Amino acid sequence: MDLFDTIDIKDEVLDISNNKETSDSDIETLDDNYLNKNVDIKLNDNEPENLDDLITKIEDVSKQIEDNSSNEEISDSEEIKEDVSKTDEIPKENKFSLLEQYGENFSTKVYLTNPAIGRDKEIGELIVTLLTPEKSAILVGKPGIGKTAIVEGLGYRIKNNNVPDALKGYTIFKLNTASLTGVDPLTNELKIQKIVDNLQTLDKVMVFIDEIHTLIGNGENTLDFANIFKPVIDRGTVKLIGATTSDEYDRYILRDKAFVRRFQKIEVAEPNREMVIQIMMGTYPKFEKKMNLTLKYSDFIKEKIMAFITDATTEFKRVYETSVRYPDISLTILQSAFSYASFDNRQEVTIRDIRKAIKNTKLIYPDVIKKELIKFNQDFRDVYLMETKQILKDEV
Repeated sequence: MDLFDTIDIKDEVLDISNNKETSDSDIETLDDNYLNKNVDIKLNDNEPENLDDLITKIEDVSKQIEDNSSNEEISDSEEIKEDVSKTDEIPKENKFSLLEQYGENFSTKVYLTNPAIGRDKEIGELIVTLLTPEKSAILVGKPGIGKTAIVEGLGYRIKNNNVPDALKGYTIFKLNTASLTGVDPLTNELKIQKIVDNLQTLDKVMVFIDEIHTLIGNGENTLDFANIFKPVIDRGTVKLIGATTSDEYDRYILRDKAFVRRFQKIEVAEPNREMVIQIMMGTYPKFEKKMNLTLKYSDFIKEKIMAFITDATTEFKRVYETSVRYPDISLTILQSAFSYASFDNRQEVTIRDIRKAIKNTKLIYPDVIKKELIKFNQDFRDVYLMETKQILKDEV
């Protein structure tokens, strides 16, 4: 009986003889899977092997090869899945990237409180206008009365799903007019035209443009704003919201008949005393978070402070050249008080900071300031005494 010293599965064809007649069936050609593996079967020279033992040994080796091959396939499959998973994790291109380049997204903005306190009527009119096909809105009112806050209030409602179903899922962008005028230096294309082209590819988008009259211009080289945005407005899936003052609306907007035809005017009145106090109470937490400061005292004292600032900035006490109205003029004084506390490296805004802000403001007449400071000392005398006692106690 012939003995097999070595059987190399990769390189040799098995030639088996066991003192028997051999036939074609005794010779097996190995599968390509085996030929690709460097597996050698070595038999002991001292131990003769019959054909059955040899076949058994070959089958064992074959099973081992198949198992190794299966494990490699699983490993390859896992690598492929991992690569696919990594590919899925790659964020898609931001479809709003161009709009974010030129403006601010009101739909993703963090709102500590409702930015449009007491403006339910104006927001309601704005929503009805935006629901009207082929109509956009323009907010008209005096400077500093909160036109932008109304649009932020709409963004706040959309974010909280507190709007009609037709407006749910919309995204609001505020675009700066300064960034829209002029030509892109890379493409020599009008910036406003790039925005319009991008808007035509989007759905459920609102664009807010403050000081919108600056895009219309005056004279022979007037920018035909209404016609540039006409394709976007007519589609109905993109809405425009503009804002301007009453004077600019009469001077520029009314002259553009195409503009007037597509934009519904919404009058925004100056808020009354009670509304201004509410707005200030809702706004000071924003100052606290932004400047990392805290307004001292209880809510009762805080509301008393807001009421005093509001009364000190009534219409006939203002310097008219500043063209500042409620609530902007009151919020400016309040913010100055926060700045004084920050200047002194203190973490709390006190009654002394409020008094200093009123004393140094340029928004109300000097003779009014003198009278208001006397009244301030009387109204907040107890707060002063309590605070002075605390200061003395801390020093001791």
